[in-house]
Amino acid sequence: MRHLRIFVVTAEELHFSRAAELLGMAQPPLSQAVRRLERELGAELFDRGNSRQVRLTPAGTVLYDEARELLVREERLRSLVRRAVDGDVGTLRAGVPEDIAAPVLHALLAACAEEAPGLRVDLQEVSTQEQLRLLASGGLDVGLLHQPVDATGLALGPEVAVELGVVLPRTSPLARLPEVGLADLAGHDLVLCPRDAAPGWYDATLDACRAGGFVPGRVRHARNPEFLLGLVAAGQGVAFERGTAARKEPRVAWRPLAGRPLVQRVAAAWPAQGAHAGAARFARVAAGVLGRDRAAVPRPAAGAPAHSRPWTVVYDSP
Repeated sequence: MRHLRIFVVTAEELHFSRAAELLGMAQPPLSQAVRRLERELGAELFDRGNSRQVRLTPAGTVLYDEARELLVREERLRSLVRRAVDGDVGTLRAGVPEDIAAPVLHALLAACAEEAPGLRVDLQEVSTQEQLRLLASGGLDVGLLHQPVDATGLALGPEVAVELGVVLPRTSPLARLPEVGLADLAGHDLVLCPRDAAPGWYDATLDACRAGGFVPGRVRHARNPEFLLGLVAAGQGVAFERGTAARKEPRVAWRPLAGRPLVQRVAAAWPAQGAHAGAARFARVAAGVLGRDRAAVPRPAAGAPAHSRPWTVVYDSP
């Protein structure tokens, strides 16, 4: 390709000295490169009969047209390879938690498409525990994990912390409070994701409940957010949630927890060795999207009477 590039510049200038000057090289090496190309092709490319003017031979004319096209394709190939190294093209297999909301998924894919239009993000809904297994076996390139996890062999991206509130049946007396203490939930069952989905988060949640004076009478399990809300609406327990899903369900109410004892932390992780070039970029984009979603958690209006409008998902704050 280097010899073709030298040939093309020389063919355009039809002057060996000017071509050498443009290429930043001396004329003798340029002439040697052209001669070497002619030997390889078995054809003279320049008519050197007239010392004052150099012309392309018929073979040189054919090669000039083809060489220009080859050089354009080579540059495109180099650009694609550079973009692949930077994580801008190809396919990135990314795991996301089962409780991630549809608007967040949409925003995440849109942000990835804007950041790297040539990168195809293959999202897979996978629990934190299964993501860890797939990251270790090469089944995933990057994953969004509920912390804490054993991050041995993994690189971690920015962590997003989200304060959780409690989801109650709309008719619950606790829904009239501006915020609810964990001890206020005594006697209730708890709806929680199964432990095998995110053991670290599961254990941390129950530890925080016990420390706050809430020992659930029974722990019920729900992987799907809709099922979780359905159980709460039916009076079969309370749940902890950031508020984005609860505000869409008019049969439940969301309230902040006094003292903010439950903070859910999510961070992207990818193999520390042999990482996909787009993994770190995905982690940064995901943190930005999750951070924006964090700001959307509903809060009761400051100064609102404790007994008025107990379900913020139905009414706008005054």
